[in-house]
Amino acid sequence: MKIVLFGASGNIGRPTTEELLRRGHTVTAVTRAGHVDGLEHKALTVTTGDVTDPAAVAGLAASHDAVLSAVGPRIGQESDRATIVGAARALIDGLRRAGVTRLVTIGGAGSLRTPTGARVMDDPDFPALWKANAQAQSEALDLYRGVHDLDWTYVSPAAVIGAGERTGAYRSAGDTLLTDDDGNSRISYADYAIALADTIESGTAIRRRITVAY
Repeated sequence: MKIVLFGASGNIGRPTTEELLRRGHTVTAVTRAGHVDGLEHKALTVTTGDVTDPAAVAGLAASHDAVLSAVGPRIGQESDRATIVGAARALIDGLRRAGVTRLVTIGGAGSLRTPTGARVMDDPDFPALWKANAQAQSEALDLYRGVHDLDWTYVSPAAVIGAGERTGAYRSAGDTLLTDDDGNSRISYADYAIALADTIESGTAIRRRITVAY
């Protein structure tokens, strides 16, 4: 596939770019700075682009098979909503203009449901630093859920995502937070990247949110 990947230099975007290249896809990697340090490949093109600009999204997406967004702001910044919700609006508009229907986007875990039915981010112990981000991610999900002419998939990670081993093993579910036998919810960046690549390749989970975790 020919895939445009926004946010290619980030903690999630970089391993996802590497995973897609490993699988033989052609990747147009979009970053704010226009480079991904230390990453070169014959099937990789790196460019600059603003994921919150519909015209820029349309121009970059044209002639590609799919778009993957791994864009997220720095946690706790005032730009959380502008970046996350702005990107959702621009991706929806830009893909329509470009005539590209397949979109896979990373999402937050805060809007996932616990076994009681409550949202993760409504727990009194939910970190205040992550609150604005979680609210913005939830708003973006609501925007996608109103879209019926694009084949979007919103992929929420586990409650904890970070550096770790690339195992190739993960579980997936719908809107409910996944936990292990000890009540932990986690996944590595590398295995989240595998899940994102699997999702864009399979063409499944169309117009719905999924979550992945160990």
